[in-house]
Amino acid sequence: MDKLSQPLPRLDAGQTLLFDADDTLWENNIYFEKAITSFISYLDHRVYTPEEVRGHLNQVEHATITAQGYGLKSFRQSLITCFEQLTASPISDEKHRRIVSFAESIADQEIELLSGVRETLPELASRQRCIMVTKGDIHEQTDKLARSGLRGLFAAVEVLPEKHEDAYRSLSAHHACDAATTWMIGNSPKSDINPALAAGLHAVFIPHDFTWVLEHEVVNQPRPGQRLLELGAFSELRSIF
Repeated sequence: MDKLSQPLPRLDAGQTLLFDADDTLWENNIYFEKAITSFISYLDHRVYTPEEVRGHLNQVEHATITAQGYGLKSFRQSLITCFEQLTASPISDEKHRRIVSFAESIADQEIELLSGVRETLPELASRQRCIMVTKGDIHEQTDKLARSGLRGLFAAVEVLPEKHEDAYRSLSAHHACDAATTWMIGNSPKSDINPALAAGLHAVFIPHDFTWVLEHEVVNQPRPGQRLLELGAFSELRSIF
């Protein structure tokens, strides 16, 4: 992976830039982390440590996502299921409302753009074709995009149930993306970088300190002819595109 220690010559106009949304354009996982911390504190398990509870919740989330997909509804169900599995007594109405409130607190968060996005994205959109490519609940993701004020900068928006190699190949065909001039930009090795590389695209990895644990994965090496860059900040995209 190329880490930019010095500026590269700017690429020609006409590139296609595929942007991840959560934790690439705006903060997302930090709110889930706060909700999980509150949930674990509320559970206050007498046997399992907070780390063990979190490990069990990760397993529950994986199973729930497989069955129901991503989004707050899925997260809410994961908290309820985890609570039920780790406690002997049934969940009372009061406890149920309290657990649900942890998930609902996320929906109330204002959209907080990551550093450099508001200044950089309009400049990129003036030279390149920008497409937002995210995954999750379509209503939740399009609502966040609308509240972000960034919608007009994207030529298209794709909200996918999952981001894997076949999804990127299908998206590339649908939008007539030339692999030689198409770049996936995101913070997740599992959903953004590795499957895009597998589909033959270039990629730009912008790590986030609080990337969701289920998105962690070793970043693969690009094939000959592909480019993989790692940037320390979103604003550094200006010097490349």
